[in-house]
Order: sequence, then C-alpha cells, then structure tokens
Amino acid sequence: MITATSIEEKLRAIVGPGHFRAATAGEAICGVQPQFVVEPGDEQQLAALLSCANEAGIGVIPRGGGTKLSWGNRPARTDMLLSTAALNRIRDHAWADLTVTVEAGCTLQSLQEAVSAHGQRLALDPLWPERATIGGVLSTNDSGALRLRFGALRDLIIGVTLALPDGTIASSGGKVVKNVAGYDLPKLVTGALGTLGVITRAVFRLHPMPRNTRTISFATSSIEEMQNLLLSIQDSQLGHTAFQVRCGSGAAPVADILFEATEAALSAQETSLQGILESVALQQSSAEAWGARQNLFTTAGAGDLLAKFAILPSYLALTVRLFDRLTKAQNLNWQAVVQATGVGALLLQGQTYALRAVAAQLRTELEQGGASFLFLHRPKELETLEAWGNVGDTAALMRATKYQLDPKGTLNPGRFAGGI
Repeated sequence: MITATSIEEKLRAIVGPGHFRAATAGEAICGVQPQFVVEPGDEQQLAALLSCANEAGIGVIPRGGGTKLSWGNRPARTDMLLSTAALNRIRDHAWADLTVTVEAGCTLQSLQEAVSAHGQRLALDPLWPERATIGGVLSTNDSGALRLRFGALRDLIIGVTLALPDGTIASSGGKVVKNVAGYDLPKLVTGALGTLGVITRAVFRLHPMPRNTRTISFATSSIEEMQNLLLSIQDSQLGHTAFQVRCGSGAAPVADILFEATEAALSAQETSLQGILESVALQQSSAEAWGARQNLFTTAGAGDLLAKFAILPSYLALTVRLFDRLTKAQNLNWQAVVQATGVGALLLQGQTYALRAVAAQLRTELEQGGASFLFLHRPKELETLEAWGNVGDTAALMRATKYQLDPKGTLNPGRFAGGI
C-alpha cells in the first residue's frame, strides 16, 4: 500500500532534501493549498518526479516565476508545486542562425540580456519580463503589442522539449528557422497552461535589435474616430512595430504607435503618420507607454476583476460602447488597453455583486458576436467562475488530446478550458 509518507520519501530521494519542502500558506492557488514544493535540478529529475506523482495520483502544478498562477480555473487539487527555477540555463545561442535554445526556468529578461550581446532579441513583450520564465510565458501564451509585427509566440517558437506525466521526455522541432518535420508539439503546448506536459526547454527564432525607436501618441475625441484612424493606419504602408489604444471610464481614447528604424526613417514615418491623421495632434512619448497593459495588473486590487478579450479591430468602438453601457448601469469603473490585433486587457473595479453581473453579461454579448472573454484575475468571491468561457465544439478535441498525453489528469487538474 502506497502511503503519503512513502510518496514524499520517493520524491525527496529524487531531488535531495534541500529541494523538497512543505508549501506555505502564501503559495495557495485560487484558495487551494498545495502540500509541498519540489525543485528539480535538471530534466531527468523533473521527469522522474512526474512519473512518481502520476503513478501515485498526485496533482501537479508546474510553476515558473509565479506571475500568472491566478490565471485559469480554480484547480481541482494542488498536491505538489513543481518549480522550474533551477532549469534556468541558456543551452545554445546560434547567433549566426538567429536561434536560441533556453531552459524553461530562465526569465525572459535574462534571456534578452544574453542574446543582446550579439545585437539580437526575442521579439516578445510579456508581463513582468524580469520575473516571468520562458516555460510560464509559453504555457500562458502571453504576448504584448510586438505581436503586431513579429507574430504571436506560436510564430516565434520552433522547437520544444517537455516531460510528460509518465516520465517520458519528448522533443519536437529543431534549431533551424524552417522546420516542418514531425508533429507540431511547440504550437500544441503554447497556451495549454501546462496541462499536457511540463516544458523543460524551448528553441526560438530571434530578430535583430532595432537601431532606434520612437513612440508617437495621439488622442481623439471619440472611440469611433479612434477606430477609423486605427483601421486607416493598419491599411497604410506605415512600417510600425506596435500599436495600442488606451481607454477607460470618462476618458478620451489615446493611441500609441511604435516605430523602429534609423533616425532618418523614423522622421519619415512620423511625417507619413501625420499625413494619415491630418489635423490630429501628435506627440512623442516615452517607452513607458508600452507598460500600460502591465499597469492594469499592477493597479488591480484583490477585489477587482481583470479580463482578456479578443475582438475584430473593426469592433473596437462597439466593444468600448458596450463597456461604457454595462459599467455605468452597475456603477463600475473600467480601464482597457487594446492592441491593434484586437487583443485587449480590461480592468473592472467596483462592488463584487456588480462585477459578477457585468462580467457575465460582457461574456454573453461578446461571445455572441464571435469574440472571446476570459478572466485572468478575479476576487476571491468569484474564483469559482469559469475562467475561459464557452469553448464550443473544440471541447471534445481538447479532452481527447489531454487524455492521450495525461490520461490520469495529473497536470494542472481542472484549470484549463472546459475543466480539463
């Protein structure tokens, strides 16, 4: 008979006593308390831990920098937190090929500092880059405004290695930018919230560092005017790298556009932008404008609700008017940052009962229009709400994929869409 004590002894033996400890109250996830925290030193230890936990029926929550543990549904169980902190090395920087192989526990900031020595970067701007790890960023599919020019994470990752619940270490992809052989495991695990396997390392394509950058901002009197200008800019020949719109309760919408080029080209781009906007006033802004999305998370208190939504850019005005209408009816304040791709973050502040009512109505109306609306941060009283919304006819396929890779439901049980 396998006892809790014998399981802990096996896990402790794999990593050593200095890397196995009891979990603290502050490490609870959505109110569910884990029993212990384990920190493997390499891929082999991590795979062995997973195999042991899977055999014993232990629920495992992978953890990187811990910046997004509130994302997703409340876990069905959290027996073990599996930390990737020790897997933090850069395995290979093939700078001549513009690729890098990095372990999952490496922070994005550490990676950027390493590859910048060769004038390169991973063209990615997730939340909290100084703390967020590669594995966590991939699992949550977190990207920012740079997605407009360089694509999403699925466009930047070209290879991945992960440990499956049965202890198998699987790899897919490679170190070359053009790679079409085999099953596309990198894209499958990106955004899967660690429910299919634990990412141990990844291979990314890199881009050159820009010579110079310039952020231009402008405001409009109405969201309808802002939407028209956004669509005009997107249809133009401008070579902008990023574009976001900031708006909120009773505030005029403000847009920020990022250009990356030589100084002469930056001036030419600014002149072209002014020609598109005609009489709208432009002003140069600091790079801090691109921290607006992260500021929403920093501003959010324990009683606030933060959501991510995805709409068609042509629905920007309609969506903002929806925010205005529903929040005014319930006396809520709201702020949003919307990328030109239509992906946005929304902060709602007010009474809990009002947050519940508005969130439910927003989800219903947005999903009816073909958009998505999911919760990233919510008050304790709302932790039982379904985070992901309606997944439609994809639920059966997702459950089948989950069963193939994690038949016992060991990894992040209940946290993903549809309670997977």
